[in-house]
Amino acid sequence: MDGMNTGIEVKRLAGSLGAEIKGLDLAGASYDNVFPALYQAFLDHEVIVLRGQDLSPDQLVDLSKKFGPLEAHVLKQFNMEENPEVLLISNVKKDGKPIGAIYAGQYWHSDLSYMKHPTQGSFLHSKQIPSYGGDTMFCSMTRAYDDLSEPMKAFLGGLTATHDYTNAYDTFFAHLPDRPPLTDEEKAKVPPVVHPVVRTHPETGRKALFVNAGFTRRINELTHAESRRVLDFLFEHCTQPHYIYRHHWAVGDLLIWDNRSTCHRAVADYDMSEDRHLIRTSVAGDVPH
Repeated sequence: MDGMNTGIEVKRLAGSLGAEIKGLDLAGASYDNVFPALYQAFLDHEVIVLRGQDLSPDQLVDLSKKFGPLEAHVLKQFNMEENPEVLLISNVKKDGKPIGAIYAGQYWHSDLSYMKHPTQGSFLHSKQIPSYGGDTMFCSMTRAYDDLSEPMKAFLGGLTATHDYTNAYDTFFAHLPDRPPLTDEEKAKVPPVVHPVVRTHPETGRKALFVNAGFTRRINELTHAESRRVLDFLFEHCTQPHYIYRHHWAVGDLLIWDNRSTCHRAVADYDMSEDRHLIRTSVAGDVPH
């Protein structure tokens, strides 16, 4: 993309996905004139990085709404009281309890794939960062799909999978006291849903694998054993190094990613006694097809 024509510079960060956007201060003057280029970079690169930003929750909400209507997370206790569209991703504690979603996303997942309308795009803005670790990894589910054999694409194209938020609690959170099981009220808001194993991106037309280790329980048309082996193959295939961009955070980073074509995972290798505090918004998506 020609930065001279768009007012921004787009620098690729990895082979399969990820680009840094330079020359844009989101807290400064109006950026309406370059928004089409920003959104196109989001579609082209699946993950975009804007460094050195300093956005208030209201400013983050205003930017996010340019991408579409926002949604509030089911864990409402971790949404900002004064701005419920903003989710706190944080290990900071108040009165001994986490103020945000602690241990969030420490498994490969696509945000809210367990909902009928999974998230379109996610915005994550860093405010406090530990002295080391805490990276976030992203993988391109479009590139992973593209590299499958034609017989495998044909096989997967006729399958559906069940996504269930409680899967993460049954596996990844089971031993973590700071993430107790969902309440009956929370479970009622997130009943299991069925999505195609392969979805078509509604804007780019590209096909992508749409399964993830965090929330996908099983492939419905296969036996339990067959489903387990096919899912394990897909999870391993999608997370090969050449499909990944790994982001090393700094204070002020803003990441925007397309949940329709990526999965991501938080790396829990930092000192939990050091504060890690980020704010997130999510744009509502469509029904996968």
